[in-house]
Amino acid sequence: MSKKNKIVTIPVSIGYGLTDLMGGGAFTIIGAWLLFYYTTFVGMSPVKAASIVAIARIVDAIVSLFMGTITDHFYKTKLGKKFGRRKFFLLIGSPLMLMYSLLWVTGMSYWFYLICYLLFEIIAAMVLIPWETLPSEMTKKFNERTKLSTARMFISALGTFLATFIPGRLIAYFGDDNAYAYFLNGLIFAILFAICVFISYKVTWERDLTPAMIEEMEQKAVKKTFGEQVSALGNLFKDYGSTFKIKAFRKHLVIYLLSFTAKDIFNTVFVFFCVFALNISSSRAADLLSLSIIGLPVTLLAGLAIIKFGPSRLYAISYTTMFICILGFYGVYLFDPASKIAILFVLAAVYQIGRCILEFTPWNVFPFIPDVDEMVTKKRREGLFAAVMTFGRKTTVAIATFCVGLVLQESGFVKGETHQTALAISTISNTLLIGSGTLLLLALLFALTFKLNKRTHGILVTEVERLKNNGSKQDVTPETKAVVENLTGYRYEDVWPS
Repeated sequence: MSKKNKIVTIPVSIGYGLTDLMGGGAFTIIGAWLLFYYTTFVGMSPVKAASIVAIARIVDAIVSLFMGTITDHFYKTKLGKKFGRRKFFLLIGSPLMLMYSLLWVTGMSYWFYLICYLLFEIIAAMVLIPWETLPSEMTKKFNERTKLSTARMFISALGTFLATFIPGRLIAYFGDDNAYAYFLNGLIFAILFAICVFISYKVTWERDLTPAMIEEMEQKAVKKTFGEQVSALGNLFKDYGSTFKIKAFRKHLVIYLLSFTAKDIFNTVFVFFCVFALNISSSRAADLLSLSIIGLPVTLLAGLAIIKFGPSRLYAISYTTMFICILGFYGVYLFDPASKIAILFVLAAVYQIGRCILEFTPWNVFPFIPDVDEMVTKKRREGLFAAVMTFGRKTTVAIATFCVGLVLQESGFVKGETHQTALAISTISNTLLIGSGTLLLLALLFALTFKLNKRTHGILVTEVERLKNNGSKQDVTPETKAVVENLTGYRYEDVWPS
């Protein structure tokens, strides 16, 4: 069967989505627990612990930029021809997932933790960047891509739940002061991640090579001079810069980075907030985070809602819900009501509904961005856009994590202490409210103007196909012209160059 005739079934969608058990699970655990673990059990200061995440992710962000281009052109290599330009990286990434368990050992040096975390970040990027392009590779149909993305986000929601539920149970069993619970948790998940990535490798496929790609493969490689290599590197960065010329991508990236950074700040300080501001145990904090299980049915409903209502409305629901819940958490800190635990569970449950939609929507939108770009460039550059998104994501989370560590240390937070000063506690609480809340409100403002949805995407793809079949640009309808110009940010006369 030709790859273009393959059908995206539910089992295929689930198999594809399993990799996001790692994408959702690993970084949920890291975001919620790593800073707390390093300051409590390893004995690092907040700034030193945060610097591990910041340094590793900045380096990884730079590496990630090149991963997109590498996977876009990997079909020219022997390994790419045999295993696939995207899928090869899933195959080698699967066993390397075991590196994750080394993040959670005790008694090692700062450099050990930094190197291990850096290696895991690079391995994760090596898997996730090509994997994120697969919906665009496997099908052009909006509903089939939505099926893949919905399965992905359902699995991600499951990973988020497991990443909060399992640590909570292990911490409760071994005790709040036992570091072994964290290592055992890391080992369990490392094995699980390896299995999931391998399954995704087995069930997915890539689109057939285009005639231009085949012609390029058949051309003899010409050795480039140093000057030509420098020029090629410059052109690569010019390509990265060109992604920002696509209006839909610019808005998509801003919404994605603002909202996910808001979530990162919340995750980073929430355990500190629970333990020191609300005076509840770390295992209870894990119980609150484990309400992310609500994300499982919410993801399925969001998959239907995004088709019917479009991403803009889902963004509005998500960010508004999360902001109100953050205000609620802050109110519990201020007033310490008698029914504190019950209120916290209600707030945590509702927050998780918003968080799930926040994580679900951008990655359902992403597979359609390369279609908008194709209208402008006549090229398929999925890897390039995935790399830019990953670079932005890793850079902002690095900055956010380091800033949280710096703020904690400047507030007088003392590593390993069970009680903190009033200033440190108020700083933790204000970081939760102001840091996360402000970014969510900014994301909401941009989301309300986002126009890429099923209807506009369908109009754009139909126009691309018409032009591919030698249709005249003079015959464009007024509605199609308006949609193309709104999504691309270009005048219609300047797209689809001859």
